[in-house]
Amino acid sequence: MKKFITNIVAASSLFLATQQLSAQKVVVNREVTTEKDGKMLLGHQLKEQFLKAPYADWYVKEHDEYALDQKAISELKKKKLGSYDIVVFMGTWCEDSHRDFPRLTKILEEVGVSDNKITIIAVNRKKESPSGDESLYNIQKVPTIIVKQYGKEIGRIIEMPTSGYIERDLVEILKKDDSSVIKEIFK
Repeated sequence: MKKFITNIVAASSLFLATQQLSAQKVVVNREVTTEKDGKMLLGHQLKEQFLKAPYADWYVKEHDEYALDQKAISELKKKKLGSYDIVVFMGTWCEDSHRDFPRLTKILEEVGVSDNKITIIAVNRKKESPSGDESLYNIQKVPTIIVKQYGKEIGRIIEMPTSGYIERDLVEILKKDDSSVIKEIFK
């Protein structure tokens, strides 16, 4: 039994060390310059990057001027959106991303989703990032907003919300998750 516990502890330590090493390899806030698009963000980003020029020109205006659907915001709070993980693929060259990414961040701030629950990945025009995360999620269009719980994708918004409002589409995703949980219970 002692040997078994020792092996479990050793395996856990090795796993955590591997996770930390792989996490350290991810470059954050990478910015590149291209002939066609000028400055562009690429790969994993922090929200603060969008407050810098030239991204702040479109980010701040859309973020600050967007009028939230308060009924949907209330629903998202009730359904505890903050307990989910959000992965966003976007392009700083993409007009849809210019519109929807700032709106999404405003929604997440209003609902109280912590920044450590949000992963922002900027891609180039070919929908590629340095880490290749887009292939794990089969990203075809941007922005793509993915909602995950316990590591499992429960829904996504691709390119633009079907209802016209990101917060309303997020409510629908969480409602679907509620119904799938109920189905599992009564199986």
